[in-house]
Amino acid sequence: MLPWLLVFSSLGLQVCFTRSPGDSSWDKTQAKQTSEELQYLFGNISQLLEKGTLGLKDVSTVVSRKEWGAEAVGCSAQLTTPVDVLVIHHIPGLECRDLTVCSQRLRELRAHHVHNSSGCDVAYNFLVGDDGRVYEGVGWNVQGVHTQGYNNISLGFAFFGTKKGHSPSPAALSAMEGLISYAVQKGHLSSRYIQPLLVKGENCLAPWQKESLKKACPGVVPRSAWRARETHCPRMNLPAKYVVIIHTAGRTCNISDECRLLARDIQSFQVDRLKLCDIGYNFLVGQDGVIYEGVGWNGQGSHTPGYDDIALAIAFMGTFTGTPPNAAALEAAQDLIQCAVVNGYLTPNYLLVGHSDVTNTLSPGQALYNIIKTWPHFKQ
Repeated sequence: MLPWLLVFSSLGLQVCFTRSPGDSSWDKTQAKQTSEELQYLFGNISQLLEKGTLGLKDVSTVVSRKEWGAEAVGCSAQLTTPVDVLVIHHIPGLECRDLTVCSQRLRELRAHHVHNSSGCDVAYNFLVGDDGRVYEGVGWNVQGVHTQGYNNISLGFAFFGTKKGHSPSPAALSAMEGLISYAVQKGHLSSRYIQPLLVKGENCLAPWQKESLKKACPGVVPRSAWRARETHCPRMNLPAKYVVIIHTAGRTCNISDECRLLARDIQSFQVDRLKLCDIGYNFLVGQDGVIYEGVGWNGQGSHTPGYDDIALAIAFMGTFTGTPPNAAALEAAQDLIQCAVVNGYLTPNYLLVGHSDVTNTLSPGQALYNIIKTWPHFKQ
């Protein structure tokens, strides 16, 4: 079976792509052209894999971390292989055509991911330069921090070193062919892998602008819309210093009407049975990809003793021990966190923790916990 290809833009990535200064994004024509070229490329790879014509000799020169000047890998989350997903990134704006320049560009990218994006290392498992070399990122056995919701189940490869309006060089395309072939043959990547392809860019190395971040603020369903009861809790000490990720346990919801009813049921249980001052969370997230206002920005939740007045509690509605929330819910939560920083509700150097990190509980569920460990500012 040939791997299928899905083209989509970034799902709230915790690291960003890069572009040339002043370039807002790829235009639709360029994105479509690049997508078609890469679909053709990976279709050819699939045929070659089936015929067994790609072997170790087809793997391009691999430049180790030591050779391009990196320290020891700073990430600790292990990747269980073979993975079923391959994510290909494209990073315009860091063009390079020789080992010296590509190594320098990669050191700059790693420094940005670590110091500006609070990552543990360069975001990708491997990168491919226009010089036709493969550059080792975090390697085969460590999770990258490249795509929200996919880091623990995918390999992240990246083309870097191409100018806007240009496809990767023939040498780079050949190197990517060999890299994917090697990954499959050596058991790092399933031969039946699926492949989300990200083709859109953001400026990683330029300072973020508040105006652009504000566009990411998600719509929040107010208390009145889900018919919350009027209660009164103490006020928060803003800006908050922590974000606590929680799951509510119990049932989940996938459509708006279900989520509004579930929010009311959670509030009734926590007020009537647990004698809390209100629903215990600042915000709730449904599997419909929508944020629901709990006690809001200014109200103090009742979720974690010692943290209620200094932490924003974001609760995913449902139980996520075996299966994580869907991509829409994860993206909404990350947008909400980013929005909190931009609008001064959360300190820029906040710490993100799972509920179980700060109290004795199974929340937020292991499947969700495995994902938030890859998010910026996570601290166990």
